[in-house]
Amino acid sequence: MLDARWVADHLDETRAGLARRSPALPALLEPVAGLALQRRQAVQALELKQAERNRGSEAMAKADKKSPEFGTQRDALKAVSGSIKELESELAKIEEELDAAMLSIPNLPDDTTPDGHSEESNVVVRSWGQKPVFAFAPKAHWDIGTDLGILDFERAAKLSGPRFTVLVGAAARLERALITFMLDLHTREHGYTELLTPFLVKAEALFGTGQLPKFEPDLFKIARQPSAEGEKGYDLYLIPTAEVPVTNFHAGEILEGDKLPIAYAAYTPCFRAEAGSHGRDVRGLIRQHQFDKIELVRTTTPETSAQQHELLTSHAEEVLKRLGLHYRVSALCAGDLGFGGRKTYDLEVWLPGQDAYREISSCTNFGDFQARRAKIRYRPDAKAKPRLAHTINGSALAVGRTVIAILEQGQQADGTVVLPEALRAYMGGERIVRGGLVK
Repeated sequence: MLDARWVADHLDETRAGLARRSPALPALLEPVAGLALQRRQAVQALELKQAERNRGSEAMAKADKKSPEFGTQRDALKAVSGSIKELESELAKIEEELDAAMLSIPNLPDDTTPDGHSEESNVVVRSWGQKPVFAFAPKAHWDIGTDLGILDFERAAKLSGPRFTVLVGAAARLERALITFMLDLHTREHGYTELLTPFLVKAEALFGTGQLPKFEPDLFKIARQPSAEGEKGYDLYLIPTAEVPVTNFHAGEILEGDKLPIAYAAYTPCFRAEAGSHGRDVRGLIRQHQFDKIELVRTTTPETSAQQHELLTSHAEEVLKRLGLHYRVSALCAGDLGFGGRKTYDLEVWLPGQDAYREISSCTNFGDFQARRAKIRYRPDAKAKPRLAHTINGSALAVGRTVIAILEQGQQADGTVVLPEALRAYMGGERIVRGGLVK
């Protein structure tokens, strides 16, 4: 969330930043502008009354307590104090309304974020490796997996409906191998501390990272019914990403500045209703209601924020390099940023069966947008006033999409799939064939 008071004092600057995302967004500031004016007027009235109270208190301190005027002064001071309480209550109400109005306003793009209003304006900043060359027409992963008997879409639909998949045999082992490989890389070589968090969270956690209230239709809510023993019922949400529990791990805390950055890696399943997907990617593993992901989260200072974003992105890229998967990195334009992001790099892996690059990781610098909502602060030194931290996160990687890339980039003319060397020790084989693995 943006700082409401900063926005109130910098309306033109905020309008310009929002317009970089979309020409329609500055209209969101209309109620903010009115509330900001009310707040300014309330603050001025309050300050005048507080000054009046201070003058009255000074006069009473010098007055003769036995004089008739003293009682009159005391009554006048009580009246002023009562007015101050009313003005403070009025100001608190205005500020509450102002904060509520801010909930629908996205983050402002970083100065280094490219301009543009759609994904067509995203900028490819680098690529790694070469597109694999095939002497045959490459298949999409859903055909490869079905032919090998390792992806079962029909039985998954019988169990849970559309957008679910059962991974069988070598595919299930590949998913497990990738999770372990990625966590080993990030914890042993990149210095992340591994967390295993709950997969159900309170609404407050989703508010902290920005999923609530705006994106509630994309969430799965679980209602805990009252128990027979009299325990009250309550709601929890299935996490859409490990970003939610990991970022909120330090919600409401003041961290020690000399301990930053703090870096966590976490495996979780993720659950998304995909309410806004409108029938996109209905085949295969691209857009599922349930999928696995390794998430990286770094909490740092404003001064090191940009550098830490680049570092986290490089850690996500390293996974693809170790697996030998051709990919490119795109800087998202302002109009393609997520709600809370100020700068984002998308890692897009090449899928030859679809003749397209597809996102496999999104690495985002949120600035203090999430930290303000989640109240994550740090103290630069022992005597310093606490400041809002900066949060950064990214997938490293989305495991299901990595399975897709391995199947499509590693496919062979005989229908088998050659595994990346980095995974062979985890898999106990070099190639996926129908019925299992071979060395």
